[in-house]
Amino acid sequence: MRQMNLLTELQVKNAKPAKGKFVTRLLDGANLYLQITKSESGGFNRNWIFRYELDGERHDLGLGPAHTVGLKEARVKAAELRLQIYDGIDPMQERADLKAERLAQKAEKVKATTFKACAEAYYKIHHTSWSNEKHRKQWVSTLRDYVFPTIGDLNVGDIETAHIEKVLAPIWGKIPETASRVQKRIEHVFNYAIAGKLRTGENPARREYLKALLGKIQRGNGHHAALPFVEAPAFMAELRKRDSVSARCLEFTILTAARTGEAIGAVWDEIDVKKRLWTIPAERMKSDREHRVPLSDRAVEILKSLPHRGKRVFPLSNMAMLELLRGMSPGHTVHGFRSTFRDWAAERTNYPEFVIEMALAHAVGDDVVKAYKRTDLFERRVRLMKQWGDFLAKPRPATAQTVDLQTERQRRFGS
Repeated sequence: MRQMNLLTELQVKNAKPAKGKFVTRLLDGANLYLQITKSESGGFNRNWIFRYELDGERHDLGLGPAHTVGLKEARVKAAELRLQIYDGIDPMQERADLKAERLAQKAEKVKATTFKACAEAYYKIHHTSWSNEKHRKQWVSTLRDYVFPTIGDLNVGDIETAHIEKVLAPIWGKIPETASRVQKRIEHVFNYAIAGKLRTGENPARREYLKALLGKIQRGNGHHAALPFVEAPAFMAELRKRDSVSARCLEFTILTAARTGEAIGAVWDEIDVKKRLWTIPAERMKSDREHRVPLSDRAVEILKSLPHRGKRVFPLSNMAMLELLRGMSPGHTVHGFRSTFRDWAAERTNYPEFVIEMALAHAVGDDVVKAYKRTDLFERRVRLMKQWGDFLAKPRPATAQTVDLQTERQRRFGS
């Protein structure tokens, strides 16, 4: 009679290789063995092995580690495998066939996965972390309008850079800001597809590939009209006299050298007044990287003066600041104040260019500089933004070089 159930739970738990050996197998009976091997860490690995012979060939089939598959479960598995052998079924071939079937099903799933399906899956996972409702809507609308008509129904694994070029070529030069955002969104979707093993190889929407085909993207249709930095303190003094949310938002935007969308979309959860810090999440930044903004004395004062009546710090439309600015300084733009800050920093401070560029959340220098500067240089930017705030707080009297803001406005645009 065949021996069975020779091992006990305690023996399984304490089993070790025989003295002087690396591996030992203990028979439980009826084709079932416990294999014990020494691990590199000095411990022991215990695994179940089902040994059988079929058509003159011997096979060892693993049933799992003992810490996962207990003694009773291993015996049940062994009994099921013996029944398969009695029926003429090779357990190892059966396992291989099941694996091949799973891989075939996965391949069919991948084959059937379109770019649109990937985009929708990516959006479903990530959109809840995007605090800006406008950003969520634009994410959907730009792919719907510019991308899906061309590649939406294509297998995500078959799309190449040439397809992306066809999507972006009509808008690359015509509406470059939109083209840039669409490119990044397409790239994110392909990163999702690659991570999910829905395609192999490199991301076909990488910026350097498209730049080689379409040329360097030219952001904007010319420079934003910027107020000369010598006139900025007088402008800020006039702005501080205005009692409105749009005035405080514009003042805050100038003090932080932020973009309109970044300021308008700011929520209280991004603000830490005690640490004098505004942290803009990556999904709200053009660079798709988190940006930490040091807050000057006046910026903190503005925040403390505002009521907390919702999530948003400045519950305004995108046009509110521009409308205010048109009444104060016709011909200039909100975005232009970033250039005002840039010119001031270059002319009146000794900070390296890459510190100034980081304050503006721009890409910093060439690849060598990027590799060397693995920090956001926050402490240096704290000092820079304090100096900017101090400069804006002190209007200077008119001189031969610095004219009164009202006089200059009348000279340029008429009374």
